[in-house]
Amino acid sequence: MDGVGGRRFVRGVNGGQLPERRSWVEQIMGLPVSVLARGDRAWSAPAEAVVQEVFAELVEVDRVFSPYKTDSAVTRLVRGELAWSEVDPVVREVATRCDRARELTGGLFDAIPPGGGWDPLGLVKGWGVELASQRLSGVADLDWCLNAGGDVVVLCPSGRPFTVGIQDPRDPGRVVATVARTGGAVATSGTAARGAHLYDPRTGDPVLTGWLSVSVSGPSLETADVLATAAFVAGDAWPVVLSAVPGYEGLGILADGTLRASPGWNADGSEGSR
Repeated sequence: MDGVGGRRFVRGVNGGQLPERRSWVEQIMGLPVSVLARGDRAWSAPAEAVVQEVFAELVEVDRVFSPYKTDSAVTRLVRGELAWSEVDPVVREVATRCDRARELTGGLFDAIPPGGGWDPLGLVKGWGVELASQRLSGVADLDWCLNAGGDVVVLCPSGRPFTVGIQDPRDPGRVVATVARTGGAVATSGTAARGAHLYDPRTGDPVLTGWLSVSVSGPSLETADVLATAAFVAGDAWPVVLSAVPGYEGLGILADGTLRASPGWNADGSEGSR
């Protein structure tokens, strides 16, 4: 391993040098999905193969669960073309997970929209990305960071953390805080990417809040993503939502740029906020 100008390299074929990091990006589920590998085997054939498996699995998740695809299981269920007894078991599993998420959040998260039907997208993204990320551990001695539109899963067998940036919801090109993680996940819910698209399942009304985003870190991306959504819906009470689930911490950003962190936000090695 050689270092030049602060960058690390590994020896390639015929003595050539390859950077220690390698990244891949695909557009899946309507958002950019990137994978970053770090380590001596970042440019190996097994690394390439496992990343393609991750992308293929996420394409399949989108095929089955997207409410925007006319032939997805979700769309056909809502149209009445499929009965629950006819769907693939994985669809029933996700429905069960959505029910658990509703119970976990006291109704702040719900896959049943105000107008009826079924839309599990708020859970499927985190669940699907976390499920796909498990394939990455099949290539030993590599650190991985999987980022799906700002929701991040990290696996660092080296013990060397990745630093995850928290985007400024008022300026997508600016990072307002960072958290360093060697494992687990970070998820964010808010208005930056899709505008005011969330509603309160308890009332059916749009969410009106002074918070622009809430980011949640913890062991599971599925849970962090659900909690981020529920916390954003809860408004000023978002820290109470997180305090009910051990192992998860949050950072909220107000419309004026003020940051508010839960007590343990920096406990996992974060570099803090600024």
